Amino acid sequence: MATSPVFAVSNRKNQWLIARMAELGVIEDDLEERFIRSSGRGGQHLNKTSSAVHVRHLPTGLEARYGNERSQSLNRFMARRELLDKIAVGHGLSTAKTVEAARASKQKNRRRRRTAKKMQPSNDTI
Repeated sequence: MATSPVFAVSNRKNQWLIARMAELGVIEDDLEERFIRSSGRGGQHLNKTSSAVHVRHLPTGLEARYGNERSQSLNRFMARRELLDKIAVGHGLSTAKTVEAARASKQKNRRRRRTAKKMQPSNDTI
């Protein structure tokens, strides 16, 4: 059994990742990790290093790819976080993205109702 790696993020974030993996029943041995070349700005450094990360959860087949940061360690953390969000959605659990989407949808519906109420003809005409 592999121990959880420590990434170049705060200790609190590393502990959160370990706890989230335990909560979802994901162990490090179930993850297949590949390092690939990133794209975008960064010049020669990005052209010479494989800092982007592609992580696959073998039991479910879910995948996440992350390469927005220059640091491979930070990309590894972010890819795992995205993968855990996908696994959580598959289990029917809420994530920060689903909570935000539900909040935005609720706000949009509220605005739609207010607009519809304003546009109704009033019965106060004399």
